[in-house]
Amino acid sequence: MSQNSGFLGSSIGKKIIMGATGLFLIAFLVVHCFINALIFFNDGGLTFNVGADFMAHNWLIRAGELVLFAGLILHIVQAFVLTMANKKARPIGYDKIDGTANSKWYSRSMGLLGTLLLIFLIIHLAHFWVKSRFTGLPGEDANGHENLYAVMQETFKMFWVVALYVLAMVSLSYHLMHGFQSAFQTLGLNHKKYTPLIKKAGMWFSILIPVIFSAMPIAMNMGWIK
Repeated sequence: MSQNSGFLGSSIGKKIIMGATGLFLIAFLVVHCFINALIFFNDGGLTFNVGADFMAHNWLIRAGELVLFAGLILHIVQAFVLTMANKKARPIGYDKIDGTANSKWYSRSMGLLGTLLLIFLIIHLAHFWVKSRFTGLPGEDANGHENLYAVMQETFKMFWVVALYVLAMVSLSYHLMHGFQSAFQTLGLNHKKYTPLIKKAGMWFSILIPVIFSAMPIAMNMGWIK
């Protein structure tokens, strides 16, 4: 028990927790993106509301939300701990080594990008999750499902909200560009045959998912989806 605690409390253990929780959150993004993309059926939100209703009332999904929030909090805490540990270990930067030589700027800015995403997440939860789980939604759609789509329509009428979501997705894209491959590497899932594939998949994932998420508020604000 003490050995496990010591390992998980070590720098390597913390990085493994970061990698594992990161992969879990990446899996969540896929599910969340798929459900939200149902708005592109452009049927007044009927298909989307079916998916949203399933996510809201399925006991397995609800239990998964608890795991998701736990994983998210753990991911944030470990990121903060690792950042502080790195600063403590090297309080003064090297004079002769160019930090930009071997890493991309977004790899060195994961803390900033993560903070921006955390701020966005709080606003996003207030817009949708709190309403769907606690304060209630504005009536039902034509099929008798709770109308979360109507909340999306109302929320994305505001240009500043759309701009905020798009900027957040830019941050998410850069965060994923480093985090996707880094998660596999941290967990020791490296192989000369598969690592290039993981890097390429990570790049496309880091572009495609944020683009789809960004397209939703833009399309609704522009009236392309009704």
